[in-house]
Amino acid sequence: MRIATYIHDGDRFYGMADEHGAIPLSPDFPEWPTLREVVAANGLDALARAAAGRTVSHKDIMFEPPIPEPRRIICVGVNFPDRNAEYKDGSDQPKHMSLFPRFPSSFTGHDRPLIRPPESERLDYEGEVAIVIGKGGRRIPASSAHEHIAALTLCNEGTIRDWVRHAKFNVTQGKNWDSSGAIGPWIVPFADPAQLDDARLVTRVNGEVRQDDHLKNMLFPVREQIAYISTFTTLDGGDIIVTGTPTGAGARFDPPRFLQPGDVIEVEVEGIGTLRNTVRDEA
Repeated sequence: MRIATYIHDGDRFYGMADEHGAIPLSPDFPEWPTLREVVAANGLDALARAAAGRTVSHKDIMFEPPIPEPRRIICVGVNFPDRNAEYKDGSDQPKHMSLFPRFPSSFTGHDRPLIRPPESERLDYEGEVAIVIGKGGRRIPASSAHEHIAALTLCNEGTIRDWVRHAKFNVTQGKNWDSSGAIGPWIVPFADPAQLDDARLVTRVNGEVRQDDHLKNMLFPVREQIAYISTFTTLDGGDIIVTGTPTGAGARFDPPRFLQPGDVIEVEVEGIGTLRNTVRDEA
């Protein structure tokens, strides 16, 4: 089951979706204005029942990030062993995970362009899996953390590389340029830990594989991410955790291979789908 947020004829809907179109379901659930409310109310099964037997009616849709205006988007940095080694500082696995926030305005939807700003030509890609919190909570034990995941989606956590170096302990300004990253195309309900444990994440640029790794190799698995993050902040339904990117981002090539206008970036995980975006310069 794939559930997207999209625009059709100027109106926003959520519904079952694929690459060819969508089944609008939001008119059937006025009590849930967006997918954020659906997730928080544990309503994904109700959407599946409402979609049964119906066919795609909306075509030529424009995808938006699936969860509009989440209260929190928290990203986990340097979360694969090879990624840690890229820093060449000789450090072992850190005791605690690195975290930073992203604003909703920094993400666009599937099949829409990432925007390269005039202030920098160092726009980079980072393919990741993102989890959508369903049941909220505080101080969630790692042993029961999977019970708090409603759905999975994909993220291209686009980054302006030189701006993450503007301060000593702070990457926020390099991670939050408007429409520099993407989330989508849709959310896929989470039902089995194997969806994470067996997931293989592949990122391609213009058809060339740049990132290829398995989520089981994460330094801090998703269970631990939820437990750690919920220690200091109460997680709400619809919150998003972006779980970390493997080695292979453009900045780590010699010379670096930053994104150029016209490039096509695809982030793919079997069972979730493919998030595809192009690049264009800011008008």
